[in-house]
Amino acid sequence: MRSEARPDRPRAIACAIDHEIGREIGRMMGRVFGNFGQILLVDLDGDRVRAERQPLPESVYRECIGGVGLGAWLLLRFAPAGVDPLAPAAPILYVFSPLLGTPLTTTAKFALVCKSPLTGRICDGLSSSRFALAAKRLGVDAVVIRGALGQLSTLHLDEDPQRCRVAPCPELAGLSAAAVSDMFQRTGVASHVSAIGPAGEALVRYATVSNDGRHAGRGGAGAVLGAKKIKAITVRGEAVAGVADPAAVRARARDLAARSQGVSTDKYRRLGTASNLETFDRLRILPSRNFQAAAIGAARAKRLAPAGLASAGEHTRAGCAGCTIGCDHRYGGQRLEYETQFALGPLCGVDDPARLLAAARACDELGLDTISAGGSLAFAMECCERGLLDWPLRFGDDLVPWLARIARRDGPGDLLAEGTRRAAELIGGGSAAFACHVKGLELPGYEPRAMQTLALGLCVASRGADHNRSGAYQADLRPGVDRYHADPARAPALVIETEDHATLLDSLILCKFLRGAVPEPWREGAELLRMVTGLPFDEASLRRAVATIAGLRHAFNLREGWTLAEDQLPGRFHDEPVRDADAAVDAPPIDRASLAAQVLAYHRARGRGPDGEATDPS
Repeated sequence: MRSEARPDRPRAIACAIDHEIGREIGRMMGRVFGNFGQILLVDLDGDRVRAERQPLPESVYRECIGGVGLGAWLLLRFAPAGVDPLAPAAPILYVFSPLLGTPLTTTAKFALVCKSPLTGRICDGLSSSRFALAAKRLGVDAVVIRGALGQLSTLHLDEDPQRCRVAPCPELAGLSAAAVSDMFQRTGVASHVSAIGPAGEALVRYATVSNDGRHAGRGGAGAVLGAKKIKAITVRGEAVAGVADPAAVRARARDLAARSQGVSTDKYRRLGTASNLETFDRLRILPSRNFQAAAIGAARAKRLAPAGLASAGEHTRAGCAGCTIGCDHRYGGQRLEYETQFALGPLCGVDDPARLLAAARACDELGLDTISAGGSLAFAMECCERGLLDWPLRFGDDLVPWLARIARRDGPGDLLAEGTRRAAELIGGGSAAFACHVKGLELPGYEPRAMQTLALGLCVASRGADHNRSGAYQADLRPGVDRYHADPARAPALVIETEDHATLLDSLILCKFLRGAVPEPWREGAELLRMVTGLPFDEASLRRAVATIAGLRHAFNLREGWTLAEDQLPGRFHDEPVRDADAAVDAPPIDRASLAAQVLAYHRARGRGPDGEATDPS
């Protein structure tokens, strides 16, 4: 049993910062460039909204940087312990970073943070958009929204808190986020909008939030907005945070832009991540048919690769706001990247490019996370295959009608809207063994049995099964690594290394596609923060901040009921070997004892005991 008398270091830091905030209220702070030193706290109640600014002390930026780091600290402070993620008291946070609003490439992003209605754990998604740029001009570093409205409404946020307002919008019910955004632009209501689709209104536990057509997808933030009866958020402000060294920032922006167009990002520009599918099939790490196999065969993979997709719709390319990479690949107007391609394609037994694109389009219009939607459908398909469900649903079927049922919680869609973990609990019959999730979050498109450092990364990631918060797959794909057998002595350190690197980029915020162009991220991250904020960051202080952020995320999960038992894979990965497209054994099951030992070693390396408590609170 963990001792309440020995709080871990991140919680102690959070408490100390709380006391500092109390001392700061009522007097002005010293200027920290790149930030405003304030949040906007928005309370909703029926048909009313009350907004006020609250100060943040400089120590928050030193300890948490911005983005997901600042979001973790704010969530721990503003979310009541044990709160239902869909209750009015549960906050949702729009969190910015010091680099947002500068000319530095790929920085037009924000973090959307909440307690996930899918996992009950921390949820921190990222979204690039011009909405991010517009929202930071509110003159705050984060927006914290609490409470709930009485009917579906739009929420307008203003630089002047007294001008924040809500307006009922029953006419927008059932519309896609894109349709809402287009309507607001046509009528001159707003140029940039954050909105939910039908799935968010129906409280689907993996509903997305769309921002100028880009999605904060994983974990169900769209359902949190839906529970608050917020259909769309608009913003107006003119504030500018400024930077400490404008000349240095301009010079570095030119340098980063040039590097972003070099060889390290060439793949993203030419073909995008959709080109991974054929490679992963060849390496036998492409999950198919609900992780029953790890390849679909060269011919089928070729149909879903960029050339095959182009036959189903004209290939065009675009880019995110403020980005010089240009990785946004579209086929017939539909944006597609690897995780969507995998989840709505091989995972569900779909190999028709037109059917795949139609499913991806439906997810965008309905506001569904493609990985969780595909994972939930693939799980249901296997349940039908085993006779546990009597639905007319088979691998390879057209997904669009089923996605519509999920988004509206219609018939069988009501069960699938709960995600695979909850569905398996209700279906029973041993289905939990092949409900492919960790902490309730459906697995991304990598086969853990053939990537066993990744297997550890998926188990311990704070958000659940996640390739973005734990890039451990990179370690498995390094030359000379035996990816079928994780090195127990090295795997925890490798996972921590990739987690910390991801946390650094997600707190700054810089796009992970830029990572190859930034060979020394800790040194350069510290330089960027010094140029922008004027704070004396160096590599050591940045590493301390990232370690603190990891601790804050874990502290939130621990407070909300995390136990070590959550850090494991479903039984399938321990009891069944991987079979390739020709039914030949390809990779052995993962040894349970070995993985459990690695999980414990990971937590020890993070300074935690077996119950998750900090072993060194100093």
